[in-house]
Amino acid sequence: MIYLRAEMIAPESIQQVISRSDIVEVIGQFLKLRKRGANYIANCPFHNEKTPSFNINPSKGIYKCFGCGKGGDVVSFVEEYEKFSFVEAIRWLANYYQIELNETEAPEEYKHQQQVEESLRIVNEFAAAYFQDILLNHEEGRLIGGSYFEERGFRRHIIEQFRLGYCLDKWDGFVTEALARGYSLELLEKAGLVKTRDGGRPYDNYKGRVIFPIFSATGRILGFGARILKKAEHAPKYVNSPENELYVKNKVLYGLYQSRQSIGKLDECFLVEGYTDVISLHQAGVTNVVASSGTSLTEGQLKLIGNLTRNLTILYDGDAAGIKAAMRGLDMALAESFNVKLVLLPDGEDPDSFVQKSGAEAFKQYVETHKRDVIGFRLEVGLKEAGNDPVKKSQLVNEIAETISRINKTEDFTLQQYYLRESATRLQIDEEGLVHLVNKFIRERLQQERRQKERKQGRDAEEAPDDTTAAMYAAEAEPSAVSDIFSKDNRQELQLLKVLLEYGDKPYEESGTVAQFFFETLDVDLLEHPLVKRIVLLYYEYWVTHHQLPDTKYFTSHLEKPIREMAAEVLHIKFSPSENWVKKHKVEVLFGENVYDADIKSTFSYFELKLLRRMLAENMQQLQQEKDMQKVMALMKTHQGLKQREKELMALVIVR
Repeated sequence: MIYLRAEMIAPESIQQVISRSDIVEVIGQFLKLRKRGANYIANCPFHNEKTPSFNINPSKGIYKCFGCGKGGDVVSFVEEYEKFSFVEAIRWLANYYQIELNETEAPEEYKHQQQVEESLRIVNEFAAAYFQDILLNHEEGRLIGGSYFEERGFRRHIIEQFRLGYCLDKWDGFVTEALARGYSLELLEKAGLVKTRDGGRPYDNYKGRVIFPIFSATGRILGFGARILKKAEHAPKYVNSPENELYVKNKVLYGLYQSRQSIGKLDECFLVEGYTDVISLHQAGVTNVVASSGTSLTEGQLKLIGNLTRNLTILYDGDAAGIKAAMRGLDMALAESFNVKLVLLPDGEDPDSFVQKSGAEAFKQYVETHKRDVIGFRLEVGLKEAGNDPVKKSQLVNEIAETISRINKTEDFTLQQYYLRESATRLQIDEEGLVHLVNKFIRERLQQERRQKERKQGRDAEEAPDDTTAAMYAAEAEPSAVSDIFSKDNRQELQLLKVLLEYGDKPYEESGTVAQFFFETLDVDLLEHPLVKRIVLLYYEYWVTHHQLPDTKYFTSHLEKPIREMAAEVLHIKFSPSENWVKKHKVEVLFGENVYDADIKSTFSYFELKLLRRMLAENMQQLQQEKDMQKVMALMKTHQGLKQREKELMALVIVR
């Protein structure tokens, strides 16, 4: 199936895209990167972590997470982050770098597999363009939709930036146009743009509403929010797209596409509730803001924010509903080691109305002077609500203890201790008792996580393959911490593969190059792991076919995901000497290619030793069976020679 996907785009176009793509520039669009030596680091977007283990090597054009094991090249990253196919990732990169692709006809199997997702993207793009055209160029759109946005104070540039629109106040304005353009009714319904009455007649789902397109982090339209303008009984104020293959509400943040660069630059994210809050703040110059769109804060949304910053400031209305909304999701943010602050706006104000009325500077000043920490806020609100009621106070003690228990003790020990003392004082309870209660919640959560892990392992064991291909399944498992599946012998195979990929064209002894020595002296059948053996054979096949050695990108950008990940695993060096050794101490530390000769000698010696021990075993077996004394003496002499060589090789081998 992987090869079918690749047939859509000519190989030379794929290579052009890969060659032009700067891995630091592309990943920097999604993550906040920090330079460390020659490499860059970030918090991994593919698993939850508090300290960065995601490493980018610009010179090799690869990334590697030393936490979850994921790795590959720039195409792999876009695939994994956006959940694209290989072809979709190539198209995205081609669009980003304005590269025209030479494409061939897609196979039917691929067309069928990708039809729904790609069709939803196309129909969403058509709908967004249609609704904005109606808003800007149709009389009803300008008079009704335009007047609404004008009243909100939205200027033309901000309307175009967020691609706002309007749906005509008639039953079939959009659906008639969409069907005439060839879009299927089934697809329009799946996207939530159209509904069908019992009698079978389709009608516009967003009739008479202003439209807010919802973007992915890379600018693709995932769905829509639509606000009603007329008062109508039983009609909801907002209608949103239904969840489908593209739109998953708890993994989407409104305004992230427009705000992500500012969030990374300012190292802070403002979280608000509604679409208009985001738009008004952007227009006022506050561009590091996203909206949860009415949902409670979720793990998926926190992950999107955490890719850019760990500083989260939540802005909500100051009324009772706003306070209640602010409470939701805070424990989750604390558990993920976010630095969470709350800002409650004056009664009757939301971020939209406040910034429109007071201006950007007054808004920024208010936010800075009214930021509250989570525990202090909960204590203040809870104590006020509990009054002298012992039952409510007991409930508040439990809520505070559970919240404190979610603070990461390893990374935020001092903060946790501060909140324990502060809370015990304000709640007028024994601090030691509060500590015991916090520890109880921690134990219960750990026990629950362990039970969930055991249940998952039990399910995985039931579903695990029991045939000879089990090792290959392990190599393709997710998360793909490739190094975890290797025994000591296999770790040496990783090193051998690294030697071949990284140093294959380097001169070595009398053989000419490392690759020549490799294939002339080593028996490939000595390799035990099927994926390592497959990559070695691919290397040899490429060499024989093209009469030249393959570049590392042939493997880091390979169409098969396990090969890409394995290549990234062996090529990525976790540690490198500090530049200060030379700059400050005038000491040159030999590293990488400077010591490759010794590195190669050790690795090759290991596999020569492995072959030699096989010969020793065979020689010993013959010795035990041989009756002829002359032959016994010859075998013993061979044995002594092999043992001497074994001793020499053991001195050269670095055990990994």
